[in-house]
Amino acid sequence: MSPGRVVVVGAGMAAVRLVEGLAGSGHRVTLVGDEPHLPYNRILLSAVLEGTHTAGALTLRSRRWYADHDVDLRLGTRVLAVERAAREVLLVDGTRIGYDRLVLATGAIPTLPPIRGLVRLDGRLHERVHAFRSLDDCRRLDAAVPHARRAVVVGGGLLGLQVARALAVRGLATEVVEGGEHLLRGQVGPAAGAILARDLRRLGTEVYTGARAVRLADGPATGPAGLRLDNGHVLETDLVVLTAGGRPSTALARAAGLAVRRGVVVDEHLTTSDPAVHAIGDGAQRGERTTGFVPPAWEQAEVLAAHLRGRAATYDGSRVVARLRATDLDVAVLGDADATGDVVEVSNPVAGSHRRLVVRDGRIRAATLVGDLSRVGLITQHFDRGTVLGPHEPGDLLMVERPARPAAVPDDAEVCACAGVTAGRVRACSSLEDVRDTTRATTGCGGCAPAVRLLLAHRTLEVSPS
Repeated sequence: MSPGRVVVVGAGMAAVRLVEGLAGSGHRVTLVGDEPHLPYNRILLSAVLEGTHTAGALTLRSRRWYADHDVDLRLGTRVLAVERAAREVLLVDGTRIGYDRLVLATGAIPTLPPIRGLVRLDGRLHERVHAFRSLDDCRRLDAAVPHARRAVVVGGGLLGLQVARALAVRGLATEVVEGGEHLLRGQVGPAAGAILARDLRRLGTEVYTGARAVRLADGPATGPAGLRLDNGHVLETDLVVLTAGGRPSTALARAAGLAVRRGVVVDEHLTTSDPAVHAIGDGAQRGERTTGFVPPAWEQAEVLAAHLRGRAATYDGSRVVARLRATDLDVAVLGDADATGDVVEVSNPVAGSHRRLVVRDGRIRAATLVGDLSRVGLITQHFDRGTVLGPHEPGDLLMVERPARPAAVPDDAEVCACAGVTAGRVRACSSLEDVRDTTRATTGCGGCAPAVRLLLAHRTLEVSPS
């Protein structure tokens, strides 16, 4: 494919991964984002709220990097319309940018739950209510925490649990309200959800499942508000954080006449109903699936970058990886929660651990690890590679805490899903500082740190999968 003008709408993590993949390809890339900040790692917003990371540490690439790679970076602006016939995008300030290929990486937008009192008569959110989707949201909530004693997080998904732990670590009495029958209902089963709830309660956070918040009522002038649940309970709170509900952002694609279902419909090359327009990330739909997580969005970006470079690459939407990153709360989910096959499962509610593999035709089709992630690296390798396991291996993977000897890790094996870091990229670095600058791995989860340190120290092909 000959180089041309590529306009990327949206400056999230998938968009940046695509731009990185196009660096040096000859394409003239324009990246348009509506936030004024340099693109950043949204996975770690809860770590900023908790205080373990600074906002600056989340920046994915410096402004100098974009300039050095001839990327036209346009931040703090928004695309008003896509004019497909003219192959132009129209910005809100009237600027027109021509394209040969357009990539929609518009992500998802939050939806407000049907709670009376969330929105004032003038259309503003109640002053005690906070969304948590962006760096600005994080900063507003961070500024409110010192003046609060109690908080309620609405939503028991990955983001909700990360925010709940961050607020609890900051010293707030925190409660979680989840309308489903168990926590992380979209990723894990009831047994794992129950263990998570037990772990949270042990850490001091109360959990209400199978309950929905229905009304927010003002309290005394200097006292807490009351959040009423549909079971009659009223939770006194100074802060309400909304982490439940979101949908793909498709308004731009729909107005342009592209095929849209829940998300923007794409094929195996991430191409929409217009051959010159592509979509990646939370806003794209391949088959019946939208992503909702960063690792599959990164995979989409890498596939599209290869496609735009004229290389053979396709996306089937099968790789789903999700990680919960919160202090004293560890969860990893691989594959489709509804995958079928033989189930190997080990639970220890007393220790707060739950491990589950779904195996079909000898291959791992899905995995859930709660509380003990010592084998997540090895299990992820088997999952990604489609390794055919022996009859005893699934049980051994779950029962043995650590292998008797290190496991071989090839260069293309991913050692950290949060930053998309492979063993080969780490081996090519000369120091931890080099790893940070090259891959941003050290600003990700702590789970990859042992593997990174061992790889740097020994430069061998063997490393503990922890």
